Amino acid sequence: MKKRIALLGATGSIGKSSLDIISRDKERFDVVLLSAHSNRKALDMLSEQFPSAVCVSAENNTEKLLSSIAETKPDVTINGISGAAGLLPSIAAINCGSDLALANKETVVMAGNLVINLAKEKKVNIVPVDSEHSAVFHLLKAFAQEENENAVNEIILTASGGPFRNYNLRELENATAQDALSHPTWNMGTKITIDSASMANKGLEVIEACKLFNFPPEKIKVVIHPQSIVHSMIRLLNGVIYAQLSKPDMRHPVHDALYWPEAYPLNLDSLDFNSLTLEFYKPDLQKFPMLSLAFEAAKKGNLYTCAYNAANEIAVNAFLEQKIKFTDIPRITEHVLMLDWNGDEMNLDVILKSDSEARLRAISYIKKLSN
Repeated sequence: MKKRIALLGATGSIGKSSLDIISRDKERFDVVLLSAHSNRKALDMLSEQFPSAVCVSAENNTEKLLSSIAETKPDVTINGISGAAGLLPSIAAINCGSDLALANKETVVMAGNLVINLAKEKKVNIVPVDSEHSAVFHLLKAFAQEENENAVNEIILTASGGPFRNYNLRELENATAQDALSHPTWNMGTKITIDSASMANKGLEVIEACKLFNFPPEKIKVVIHPQSIVHSMIRLLNGVIYAQLSKPDMRHPVHDALYWPEAYPLNLDSLDFNSLTLEFYKPDLQKFPMLSLAFEAAKKGNLYTCAYNAANEIAVNAFLEQKIKFTDIPRITEHVLMLDWNGDEMNLDVILKSDSEARLRAISYIKKLSN
């Protein structure tokens, strides 16, 4: 029987990778829902390619998207939506009994406990699609079986370092959006590329790893790895490290999520170890304070991680609109996190209210910076 697939964010980088994998095995997959935020032209083209799929332009039409998820009843929902806008569609997918192939890390950052418990209640799976968390997910499945669930001592997330890894502080002050969007190894959407440049993306991934894999922040490490070949590692209690390696291609984690729990061949270019050089070094937290702020938010818990995400989203938008400097992004986020964000992460209304409040606080602070 074919798996019914809902693809949210179909015109973005995750959507394109997903459609490539789906098109390779049309006997296995049936696309029942495609959504895009505002790229109506690209969505119309996809509707011609998948005429039986419901197509939804989700810009200013969240309710239509949520009802379409419920009506189409997918077996697997791939959530490639960018930012906080992905939270409610994730919840809608789980509520209708769909497994969630999750590339929208904000779902877990904002409401990890709520979403994970809801998935358990509905007896559905959350399979991460981020390359780092996909790697950790499969490594933990291999090495942390029920009879030895405490075998893993540490999760090590790799980070490319983004386009600014060799910049000094003065150069960062003058960095433009065009500079920040020139990622050396990955082809991604605008927001996630800016986040990669500031290392907020890795900060979000640290928070996601804590919640998704139930690891404390002190057991999560980050290492800069410019080649983006090693996607993540785990360190066992005996000190031995195991890693997942592949070329930087999002089709790998998408493929693994779509076929999970089955192992299935994927014919992509394999690594050539004859010409492979791998480098690793410590992240510079003075240059990239968004990473240390994420660790602080993860340690405090409650709604601090939700506030971190909201403040960063507002700051990134302001940077893209040339209202602030690149180095103002962590200043804005830190200002918001200085407030009290203790609350009930298991309550969706509280989460959404905190998200809105953090955005308002960030907007207010940006106005002060601009004066």
